[in-house]
Order: sequence, then C-alpha cells, then structure tokens
Amino acid sequence: MIEDKKDLIEEIKSKFSRFSKGQKLIGQYIIDYYDKAAFMTASKIAENVGVSESTVVRFANALGFDGYPELQRGLQDIIKVKLTTVQRVEMARDYSSEEMILKKMFKSDIENIRYTQENMNFQEFQDVVDKILTAEKIYIVGLRSSTALAQYLGFYLNLILDNVKVVGYGISDIFEQMLRVSEKDLVIGISFPRYSNRTVEVMKYAKEQNATLVAITDSFMSPIYDISTHRLTAKSNMASFVDSLVAPLSLINALIISVGMKEKEEITHYFNRLEGLWDKYNVYDKDR
Repeated sequence: MIEDKKDLIEEIKSKFSRFSKGQKLIGQYIIDYYDKAAFMTASKIAENVGVSESTVVRFANALGFDGYPELQRGLQDIIKVKLTTVQRVEMARDYSSEEMILKKMFKSDIENIRYTQENMNFQEFQDVVDKILTAEKIYIVGLRSSTALAQYLGFYLNLILDNVKVVGYGISDIFEQMLRVSEKDLVIGISFPRYSNRTVEVMKYAKEQNATLVAITDSFMSPIYDISTHRLTAKSNMASFVDSLVAPLSLINALIISVGMKEKEEITHYFNRLEGLWDKYNVYDKDR
C-alpha cells in the first residue's frame, strides 16, 4: 500500500502514460469523479467505464495497492480532505429514508471500529500510556469537531491525574495556554477531517519546544501525523457532512481505562473521596 503519497489523484496522473488502455479509462474516471468512485465497488466502476472487474483490480495493483479495497480506502481518505461541507451534503441525497440513514450510519460506525481495532499498533498504544503516566504536564489539543474528543479525554484523565490541561478557545489565546510547554511535557493532538490548521500550528510550536507529541488522528495523511512522536489512528470515514467520531472515542476510552488501571490504587482512594463529595452536594440523582 502506498503510504508516502499525500494525494492519490496526483499519483494517478503521474503514472497515466504507463497505464494500459483500460486502466487509462479507469484513471480518468477516478480523476473526474473521485468523490463518487470512492464509494463504488470494483464491479460498479468496471460497469461505468466499460472494462472488466479484473482490469480495475490490476489498476489498483499498478498503483502499488494489494487490491481494490485498499485503493478505495485511499480515495476515501482523500475526499475527507478535499470535499467541502456543501459537497458532503450532496452525498447525503442518496439516503432516501430515515431507516436507510439509521442502518447506514450504524454499519459505517461498526466498520470504522473494526478497522481501527484490526490495524491498531499495540506497542505504540502501550508507549502512549507510559508517556501519559510519566509526563510532567499533559496538554490536550483538539479543535473544531475534535473539541468534544479533547474535552472527553481531558475530563477523565483529570479524574486520574492532576497534571492535565485541555487547550482550547477561551479568554486567553491558545498559544498563551501553551507558553510553558517544555521537553518534560506531553502534548496530545486530536485532529480529524476536515483538519484544523490551528491544531497543526500548536503541534508544530510544541515540537519546537521539544515536547513529546502524540497524534490521535485518522491516517498517515493527517497533517499532524508526520510531526508527532507517537501516532494512534482511528478510522473516521464519513458518509455525509457529519464526521464519524465513534471509533476515535472508542480508542480514547481504551486509553483512559489503560491509564486508570496503571493507577488503580490511587484512583480508588480518589474516587472514594469524590463519591463523598458528589453525595454531599447532591451531584447525581440518587432516587433512580
């Protein structure tokens, strides 16, 4: 699989003259209609172009992929970056009923979680857990649609540790909140399409300060992937204008629990104190 190409469309264009006649037809179709081709089966593309399904598979092989499914995933990664919100809304016009939307969304999220689990680098996951536990201070950066993920991770890590800061828009500028970041600190950047430029800038600044960087993102195409020390990827294929953050949230849950189990005795004592406070100040409904 091609992992050093940021734009598959440019890769197709650069190899165009070396393709067979049938492969050129496929290549031109993908260049012209990549937003539609990304969600077509190999047989459907073959039918639209007027070639055999095996020609589509050979086209994928000519690009360096093991098969058509990998080429399709590559196209889907690209459209997450290239498509505007308006174009994403247009994609949703294919959903003819609420029942179809419900079924398609559940199916897509299940596939995203399965893909994330099957492709997880367990050693990298363990390394990130260790870095969280040994960092002097932990900064969590997630903006735009990733804000919810950053707040969620920050909320639970703050129950376990006392050195966690969620960086976001507020009274002070984001860079002011990161002013004291150093080589002893850990910066966790969370970024999913469409990627926030500000998150990238913050991660670059933290890298300049020699902090350890962890990227929680969707693929090697993410702008924070290459600049980070450690990378955890979770599939976030979207089927419309809404980004799917189910698999990223599942990954973050696993991180929180792993960190918590390493600090089991400490957090048991801490949670006992919290339960007393919650009960005293009636934080939760005790009658249900």
